[in-house]
Amino acid sequence: MIAKINPSQLKGSILAAASKSSMQRACAAALAAKGISILKNPGHSNDDKAALDIIQRMGATVRYENDDVIIDTTVLGNNQANDHTITINCGESGLSIRMFTPLVALRKNPITIEGTGSLLTRPMNFFDEVLPSLNVSIKSNNGKLPLQIQGPLQPKSIEIDGSLSSQFLTGLLLAFSAADAKNVSIRVKNLKSKPYVDLTLDVMKQFGLKVPENRNYEEFYFSNIEHHSTTNTRSYTVEGDWSGAAFLLVAGAIAGPIVVKGLDIDSTQADKAILKALMDSGVGISIEPEQIELRPTSLKAFHFNATDCPDLFPPLVALASYCEGKSVIEGVSRLAHKESNRGLTLRDEFGKLGVKIELQEDIMIVHGNKKLQATLVHSRHDHRIAMACAVAALKAGGETTIEEADAVNKSYPDFYDHLKMLGASVYLSNNLVNQTPLQS
Repeated sequence: MIAKINPSQLKGSILAAASKSSMQRACAAALAAKGISILKNPGHSNDDKAALDIIQRMGATVRYENDDVIIDTTVLGNNQANDHTITINCGESGLSIRMFTPLVALRKNPITIEGTGSLLTRPMNFFDEVLPSLNVSIKSNNGKLPLQIQGPLQPKSIEIDGSLSSQFLTGLLLAFSAADAKNVSIRVKNLKSKPYVDLTLDVMKQFGLKVPENRNYEEFYFSNIEHHSTTNTRSYTVEGDWSGAAFLLVAGAIAGPIVVKGLDIDSTQADKAILKALMDSGVGISIEPEQIELRPTSLKAFHFNATDCPDLFPPLVALASYCEGKSVIEGVSRLAHKESNRGLTLRDEFGKLGVKIELQEDIMIVHGNKKLQATLVHSRHDHRIAMACAVAALKAGGETTIEEADAVNKSYPDFYDHLKMLGASVYLSNNLVNQTPLQS
């Protein structure tokens, strides 16, 4: 799909989309907790759909009631003793593959884990190294998908490397809790993205799962106390998505004024840190419990450490592009194994827009250029690259065309509609000749 973005003046208010980080964790927690889970404000991105499909393949029933998703896992367990192979597909979701693999390994069934797109090239050596120590047999494709595993996983005290992603730890925490692990610990070296671990622990608590003692993010200890869930029915409201909203907030800073609603200021989501970058850049911002108002000002260069929130790199680059001077963003090493190699992709695609980006070891230097040029860019099949280019195009010198713009469906399928609702000039088409404008 092609998206054409013209220079636009934004105005109005918008409700943030549901967080896929929150939604996917809720699906996994519902599978682990057993019983009936009611998910309010559920997401409908491709990654969310993949998570729902996984738990259904594992035996859960999912139905929609009004605007809620009802997940029933009360009958799970009877099929654990047979030899029937279960196949699950994580789509392109890095969180799903890393979170659900340990969780589904609790089953005795042989399980095949597949994926699509960029997920096929992401390294899964972590599982080859860790799962055998937990009594799980595993066969991978030289450290990549597909994976063939067979448990049941048996919790034991282990030490893992958390430098690649905290999502591996999330999966182990959920699996250990579901297995009612006792007197064992998961020790972690070089843990990244600690706020996402906080989100995992918070979701576990809300679903009545056994929550380990967090010892300074270096060890997670499961006591020998017997744990029993207090209820078989629980309700969970999926948070507004700070990751997707970061693009809206930056759009407001560049082309506003706008108001973004539905974000929890007290959220544990790592990407809430976008607020610090916005304030450091001097944007006009008003933060209230129910809404955040953004208005353009004269923006200045900023220095931001995105090591614990690498998904912020794309919106931060869009913001830095309109700042006076050189902005420095730390944490480039976290970008290699995303939907694209985001460090290189951001440098190349924003280079087409006239923005110079330097990569120096673990830092990115963005040379602000308030006069971005209209051009043709490519999403590289990366949802966050597509959104970053669209936001940057709002004040470019003319019409910007984004190829493979439908990559946004992975996390934020309503993104272009939301821009349109705020007054952006957005046209979508399946080719360069037949252009179809979005309807208001």
